[in-house]
Amino acid sequence: MSQIKAADVAKLRKMTGAGMMDCKNALSETNGDFDEAIDLLRKKGQKLASKRADREASEGAVLASATADNTYAAIIALNCETDFVAKNDDFVKFAQSILDIAIENKPADLDALKALEINGKKIEEEIINQIGVIGEKLELSYFESVSGGYVSSYIHPGNMLSTIAAFNKGGFDAQVGKDIVMQIAAMNPIAIDKGDVSDKVIAKEIEIGKEQAIQEGKPADLAEKISKGRLNKFFKENTLLNQQFVKDNKLTIKDYLVKTDKDLTVISFKRFTLNV
Repeated sequence: MSQIKAADVAKLRKMTGAGMMDCKNALSETNGDFDEAIDLLRKKGQKLASKRADREASEGAVLASATADNTYAAIIALNCETDFVAKNDDFVKFAQSILDIAIENKPADLDALKALEINGKKIEEEIINQIGVIGEKLELSYFESVSGGYVSSYIHPGNMLSTIAAFNKGGFDAQVGKDIVMQIAAMNPIAIDKGDVSDKVIAKEIEIGKEQAIQEGKPADLAEKISKGRLNKFFKENTLLNQQFVKDNKLTIKDYLVKTDKDLTVISFKRFTLNV
């Protein structure tokens, strides 16, 4: 067996991102053949991925970004098993590289994103390789995007929560966009406006409100009216345009947007979080 040089181990580590001992062992097993060593490390990653398939990957990084022209934004979530890995700079950089590819290529959905290439391999294959490097289950679990006349994105400190929003037009102060995506992060609206809330959710809220009123001793016919009144409160608390603006509770978000530009509105948004 040929002697493995430290320089070769360092070179393989740089090429693959695997640990020093893993690289040394791979070169030893393949008599210093770099191509075979890389294949061996990949197989190790695939084997580890299979062994850890039933593990829970509830930590990770949720990142968001937008194109340079601010007409398209995306969120991705790359999960791992531990907070230690989630905070690792290399892990976050890997997640960011996936997001960069999403921003550049604008894939149709999560499966399309996984099929795109990174470092000469499909993203889903590189994730398997990184499982071998990191030693934890990794999963690209979420991808969504928005597009419009202007978009904004926000990553909450800690990389566990991100939001994106699209507006019908541009030409306004970027701070307004930032305020809206931070509002979405803080207040977690379920829809843009009342008309965007599903009939199923509305029916459920009416039923809950009616049951609460009956438990409070109200007669059934009055309980129906009370529940519809409470529905208006539900809309104010849970639809973006009707929420109180967190930076000025004298204004609704709709008021704030109209104050900025009478025709300005939000046309879509996404919010994703881990363990929050």
